[in-house]
Amino acid sequence: MTEPAGTIRVALVDDQQLVRSGFGMLINSQPDLEVVAEAGNGFDAVRALSATAADVVLMDVRMPGMDGIEATRRILELSRDPKIVVLTTFDLDEYALAAIEAGASGFLLKDAPPEELLEAIRTVHRGDAVIAPSTTRRLLDHVAPLLRARTPERNGHAAAVERLTAREREVFELIAQGRSNPEIAADLYLSEATVKTHVGHILAKLGARDRVQVVVIAYETGVVSPGG
Repeated sequence: MTEPAGTIRVALVDDQQLVRSGFGMLINSQPDLEVVAEAGNGFDAVRALSATAADVVLMDVRMPGMDGIEATRRILELSRDPKIVVLTTFDLDEYALAAIEAGASGFLLKDAPPEELLEAIRTVHRGDAVIAPSTTRRLLDHVAPLLRARTPERNGHAAAVERLTAREREVFELIAQGRSNPEIAADLYLSEATVKTHVGHILAKLGARDRVQVVVIAYETGVVSPGG
């Protein structure tokens, strides 16, 4: 059976069969989403995603054998295409940060309401917002001291931030606050197309893969302060 045009292909990676089944039923109930692969550990996830193309991967962090952080790193070495959303719990902040550094595009709490999970998949696939800004903010507030301790990397990012134009700097700060493109357009009285162009320039200048990395750089360089 061929997929309808525009269907978002989702892969589920979690060591609990029950969790995968629940997520799978929820995702497949949506007309624009389809589960195309499942795996119970990191090794199987890497194998599955080398054979099956997915747009978005929901990745558990703690799994036997190969954890979600290493699996994220390896999957993105194979292909830069899939966007990876890490499933975490509040007591695993450091794992979520490590996953983002490995290339994940965001993270979501495992006990998030169903509509939030579905919206997260669509959001990360669109690429125009950081997933769950409040959760992202809480995590980065918690690990901000670690981020700012990385002097050589921070210096490189600080120099890149200095190269942003005044308008790019405004957009950069709004991305760091978790604002989506439509929200930034409204805030700055710009068209969404113009915002998209600015975001592309910012990603290129900062050497960032996506908006989550932009947020991390904002914390690293002190553009955004914890709790600020």
